[in-house]
Amino acid sequence: MRDGAKIDRDTLPPPRHIGAVNWRGTWELYLKEVRRFLKVYMQTIMAPIVTTLIFLAIFVLALGRDVAQHVPGISFMEFLAPGLIMMAMVQNAFANTSSSVIISKVQGNIVDVLMPPLSGGEILAAYALGGISRGLVVGVAVLVAMAFFVTIHVHNVGFILFHAIGASMMLSLLGIIAGIWADKFDHMAAVTNFIVTPLSFLSGTFYSIDRLPENMQIVAHINPFFYMIDGFRYGFIGHDDALPMVGLVVVGLTNALLLAVGYGMLRSGYKLKA
Repeated sequence: MRDGAKIDRDTLPPPRHIGAVNWRGTWELYLKEVRRFLKVYMQTIMAPIVTTLIFLAIFVLALGRDVAQHVPGISFMEFLAPGLIMMAMVQNAFANTSSSVIISKVQGNIVDVLMPPLSGGEILAAYALGGISRGLVVGVAVLVAMAFFVTIHVHNVGFILFHAIGASMMLSLLGIIAGIWADKFDHMAAVTNFIVTPLSFLSGTFYSIDRLPENMQIVAHINPFFYMIDGFRYGFIGHDDALPMVGLVVVGLTNALLLAVGYGMLRSGYKLKA
């Protein structure tokens, strides 16, 4: 437009009414998150498949004969597969949201998310759904790859879906909280190394907690990761180390708590706004 030229208001598009919820903005932010991990699918989808299959091969070759009869009628590979699938899902769900938030903060473009008319709840929902989507995509991809080597049983589809979505949501929310809290990549690495990885590996991913000493079983039952893996495994092979309904409650309450914390941090602008 040339200097001094008048704006013809009749040619301008009418203002868009957002309403109580900015559905369009939330959807666009969610799409950005999905496109971000799909663009580098070799790193975000293919790499977890290879890593999980390597874990499967190593543990079966090293421990297979010793624990093959732990669950009657179920081989060690069939017992191990659900835990490995869940581990891949939650690690990638966490990586998706945590990396998105911390990279935006470090690069200074988090303002592009905070400036649009999006509430804290809408930002939280978009980021969390992006992490859930990556977790589920990785889970399905790993499941398909494992099906070539392991007999996949389906005992209860409802438990499989609930724990797949609930676990991905749990780690997505934890990734958002960690990304907001962290000031640099070292802080994020500390969360991954000292919280996410230990809780994942000590949650019954590779073993039944019935094999642990009694005091360690008590510790395992405090770990929310144990319930999401146990419930997910129950959905496949019908074996559980805890009451399935207890797992539903623990996963649900943990997600509710993380939702409240994440929403509070975004609403207040904690470590996001000057």
